[in-house]
Amino acid sequence: MAKTRRPALKTIYGQPSYTIQTQQISMSVSQHAGCVAPVRFYRDTNTPIEPLAIAPWWKEKMPPGTPPVIKALRGDFFCMPFGGSKTAYKGIAYPPHGETANRNWQFQDFVQKQSGKTLHLCMDLNLQKGRVEKALSIVEGQNVIYSRHRISKLSGPMSFSHHATLQFPDRPGAAKLSFSRFIHAATFYERVESPDVGTYSSLKPNSVIKDLTKVPLIDGTTTDLTRYPNRRGYEDIAMICADPTLELAWSAATFAQEHYVWFNLKNPKILTSTVLWFSNKGRYYAPWNGRHINVMGMEEGTTFWGDGIANSAKNNDFTKRGIQTCHRFRSSEIFDVPVIMGVARIPRGFQEVLDIQVLSEDHIRLIGHEKFKVDVAVNTDFLKSATIEDLIL
Repeated sequence: MAKTRRPALKTIYGQPSYTIQTQQISMSVSQHAGCVAPVRFYRDTNTPIEPLAIAPWWKEKMPPGTPPVIKALRGDFFCMPFGGSKTAYKGIAYPPHGETANRNWQFQDFVQKQSGKTLHLCMDLNLQKGRVEKALSIVEGQNVIYSRHRISKLSGPMSFSHHATLQFPDRPGAAKLSFSRFIHAATFYERVESPDVGTYSSLKPNSVIKDLTKVPLIDGTTTDLTRYPNRRGYEDIAMICADPTLELAWSAATFAQEHYVWFNLKNPKILTSTVLWFSNKGRYYAPWNGRHINVMGMEEGTTFWGDGIANSAKNNDFTKRGIQTCHRFRSSEIFDVPVIMGVARIPRGFQEVLDIQVLSEDHIRLIGHEKFKVDVAVNTDFLKSATIEDLIL
């Protein structure tokens, strides 16, 4: 590999961050929590796209006891375990979303080649023996990010997830959400939020979702989860479990007026579900203070909701349906978690992604209504091999 000097750490939205670029993408990664944001796609055009959210309190002092991940909250980051729990698991009290989302990542190396660039960071876990190596790669000629987390020396059950958070236009129903074939979908098993502490939720708890456009609300009416922003004043969570027989599973948000699609591509045998976190002015305690608006997490993971390890490792409503909610690690194994996140421009009239097809090892096709088709340069073999020639080995 052609290694070069590490990128300089520069403070971006309050966080020391590395920034790497291709002609198409500028990507910043915070040293703390390894958050990917801001990211500018199509940077070589007159209308670049910056879809990832950055929490509005980035330059403020946090209230005592605020988890570090909240201070840095932005873009995509890797959670292990996903969420948290009210009690310790086997004597270990994990912070919300784990060490990977609350500590500094160490620089490992930087690869710069004619084909693209890769930033390698790593973390040795303190609470539980193990190591996580983060590889983030951008390829010349493409508007996608290849992300791989390589986990080693870890033993026992563990849940994990990506936590991509998108900033939506301040316009009701600005985007249309769509997903590959799934075998189960539901709302959180209890009320997500509590008015007692100044936070509110609207989805009816513990509801199996048969139709994403008609999901029950607490007040007896229904809502359309495929349109967002929606439900101003509430924080809600739903979960969609991908069909594990698919070779490639996907999630997409189509911004028709802005003429682009955000998409996640994954191997559903590694990342089994998508947690949808609808954050739309529903939290009024500090530092949220009713300011986190039109944000949605499209979070690809293997987990039982945000319940940390304990509930993810035991039999639960998902495992009874054949849906994996954790991985049981062996200290001798090396386990890779690859995911692809990207943006594609779409023509006027393209309203929704109905399907994503693999055309070849380096192209996918977004299928819309009325025979709309958009071909996108993506190396989908990455989801099987977790490698990119010359960039991620």
